[in-house]
Amino acid sequence: MSAADEIIDIVDETDQVVGRSPRGEAYARGLRHRCVFVLARDAEGRVFVHRRTADKLVFPSLHDMFVGGVVGAGEAYDDAALREAEEELGVAGLPRPRFLFKFLYDGGDGRTWWSAVYEARCELPVSPQVEEVAWHDFLTEEEIERRLTEWRWVPDGLAAYDRLKEFRAR
Repeated sequence: MSAADEIIDIVDETDQVVGRSPRGEAYARGLRHRCVFVLARDAEGRVFVHRRTADKLVFPSLHDMFVGGVVGAGEAYDDAALREAEEELGVAGLPRPRFLFKFLYDGGDGRTWWSAVYEARCELPVSPQVEEVAWHDFLTEEEIERRLTEWRWVPDGLAAYDRLKEFRAR
């Protein structure tokens, strides 16, 4: 089954499930759904940063400081965070990511999704999925800040990163 055929929950403005749809159809019709964002840190506290592959359905070839993805139909956010982190990092046995906060992402183009933000420690050697990740490295937050104006980033990841900085400042 392709990613576009994966069945996902469709949710309302309060994050209540109102239906189900294939992912590709949900994207094409701008149906609100659920996503997880996991900031993965190595043993030294550096953040896993990657460039998405060119064939991704959303935001191809852009950089991201989060691993994650769409929550499957009937799947809990916490379960999706662990599944997506392990898949994208190419590891097994990752400690369960820690939930931080949730927000409604609005791309301004009719695309919205509920976004649950997590943090995880990954002290295992990573082997990212070649289908998902074209390039990766662990960078300090200072390096990420320098690269924000140099690289093209996924807009939802930037929104999550901005909210994460606000969350930490509280």
